[in-house]
Amino acid sequence: MLSILFIISEDWYFVSHRLFLAKAAIMSGNKVVLLSHFTEHRDIIEAEGIKTIDWPLDRSSKNPFKEIDALKKVFSTIRKLQPSIIHSVGMKPVLYSAIASVFAGFKKNIFALAGLGYVFTSNNKSAKLLRPLLEGVFKLIFRGKKKRLILQNPEDKNALLSANIINPNNVRLIRGAGVDTQSFNVKPIPSPPPIITLPSRMLWAKGIQDFIVCAKEINKVSKIARFVLVGSPDVQNPDAIPIEMLEDWNNNGVVEWWGHQNNMPNVLHQSTIVCLPTSYGEGLPKCLLEAASCGRPIVTYDVPGCREIVIDGYNGFLVKAKRVDDLISAISNLLDDRELCIKMGKNGRKLVEKHFTQEKIAQETMAVWEEVLVS
Repeated sequence: MLSILFIISEDWYFVSHRLFLAKAAIMSGNKVVLLSHFTEHRDIIEAEGIKTIDWPLDRSSKNPFKEIDALKKVFSTIRKLQPSIIHSVGMKPVLYSAIASVFAGFKKNIFALAGLGYVFTSNNKSAKLLRPLLEGVFKLIFRGKKKRLILQNPEDKNALLSANIINPNNVRLIRGAGVDTQSFNVKPIPSPPPIITLPSRMLWAKGIQDFIVCAKEINKVSKIARFVLVGSPDVQNPDAIPIEMLEDWNNNGVVEWWGHQNNMPNVLHQSTIVCLPTSYGEGLPKCLLEAASCGRPIVTYDVPGCREIVIDGYNGFLVKAKRVDDLISAISNLLDDRELCIKMGKNGRKLVEKHFTQEKIAQETMAVWEEVLVS
């Protein structure tokens, strides 16, 4: 029996992106432990037979004392548990688990990054200053034949390889976290008025402003469609949109802001089109996988991650990033052609069933675990 230690910053992210993988590991006869910051999902996680350990992590903290405490907790957990393998997901979990593993003499690490994120993609001054430092740290921590880095799209892989940050033998490409095709099943596109949904964290980099412009332009003469934002601001992210602004857009009728929704299949089943005009450092957006699984056409920017799930003209439209006029045209084309929406939705479901099911992603991930254990 193996012991797998997951290190993930937030419990909600574990539930939405890695719970199925953990359950697959348990079904294979393994023990699973989660080190995370817990808010409201602990009971759900423990009900699956997963041991939980609190992690005093604040993703937005720049307080060195808090960061040292978080690092110490990772170190003490590794020393106490002596797991068979560590699977860490996200920038801070990857960095802290790598550093703690060095001091604990632990070598069997799986590092997973769902996109290179804020430091690598933002033009913010602080991000630019941190980037060379982070690249240097990456070069150190990704060494070793028993370490693997899982990335979700080829552009991220090529970026790290071209910068000579990691040995090509230590990188694996697994496209996304997988989607539950039974929960995110296909239902007919509802009757008008059509709903165009943007499901994501409420961050500027997710293209919220471009979505607002589309809503204003398409509904300029008369309201022909409902534009809906689904998600809450990530208050620990410096790019978060203020709640007051979201409420103002909602109250003025520019868009509807539905906030965080627990039943995303229901949200997507109400939608006609799903739109994500993101310029963020995406890995492979789970919301687009779920939209395709529900048989909904997608309009998104042609950026790394998004182009992994959308084939232009087949199951949606890929628009050149920041070309808002083209974004408006793509949405308008779908609003004018219900049959095209239905056809693209069916094609998206085919893509998910072939490449992106949870079962397939879990199988691929567990194969990487096996590589590390036998190397």
